[in-house]
Amino acid sequence: MNNNQRNNTDIRYFSFSKHLKSIFGEPVYKISVDAGFTCPNRDGTKGKGGCLYCSGDGSGASYINKELSITKQLQNSMQQIKKKRKTQKFIAYFQPFSNTYAPVSHLRKLYDEALSINEIVGLSIGTRADIVDDDVLDLIEEYNKKTYLWIEYGLQSIHNKTLELINRCHTYKEFEDVYYKTKERNCRVCLHIIIGLPGESKTEILETADKIGELKPDGIKIHSLYISKNSPIAEDYIRGNISLFEADEYISIAADFIERIPPNTIVQRLMGEEKKDKLIAPQWILEKSTIINKIDGELKKRGTYQGYLYQKSD
Repeated sequence: MNNNQRNNTDIRYFSFSKHLKSIFGEPVYKISVDAGFTCPNRDGTKGKGGCLYCSGDGSGASYINKELSITKQLQNSMQQIKKKRKTQKFIAYFQPFSNTYAPVSHLRKLYDEALSINEIVGLSIGTRADIVDDDVLDLIEEYNKKTYLWIEYGLQSIHNKTLELINRCHTYKEFEDVYYKTKERNCRVCLHIIIGLPGESKTEILETADKIGELKPDGIKIHSLYISKNSPIAEDYIRGNISLFEADEYISIAADFIERIPPNTIVQRLMGEEKKDKLIAPQWILEKSTIINKIDGELKKRGTYQGYLYQKSD
């Protein structure tokens, strides 16, 4: 990507929607499902209470009804989307908590149930790299050969001091070892990063961006830190011990981040989002479309784009 390839109407990053249309020839929508998983950082295997920013529900779209079967969750969501948009293709996104945290036989049953629906053309599996062993990688590789598949690893930061502070219960090295094993199997990997974690300076945030440049993941989700009700971090925030970025600050540093990541890394997300009734702060994350447009606008104002500084460093 370079300036000669762009005009004033182009967005300045490689969007997921553009990628999906290039693969399937038409719009494809991800549908989040809750398969009833928990996390080793909650059940005592590695830790308790979860990551500082995680509420008791885990991450998940507001429309998820975890009381329903996988099939029913997907069918209900597809029905609602079809009322608004002309589309016949969907990706089942196993989202809340750690969606490889079960015996392989159980994982296979869940993934097969999703793929048994005609309109489901792929899987996206959110998890933690530190609980993905060789048996799980064998399974993921198997599904990668027969469907369109992503595995999404929550990295959040490359800095061990931050990982310890937010109670991730794994090191960067533990993540990296599994990441490269996954890439060796030619699976698409999306990394989750949080901008604005407690104690991290702008320099440290951009060090994570530079490391992403070295890792060269297939996709990335950039989240803004927000405070949810019932999350471990909520009390510290209310006491004034945690500060959050203002919208303009986040827009600027998100643009800095995008400039540093590889131009072929697909940007699946540019900010975090939370249900209104569960959000404590910041309120600006409820303006998702506005913030995303302003990040793109910031890149246009600078005359830069995704990979601008990554290419220069090469």
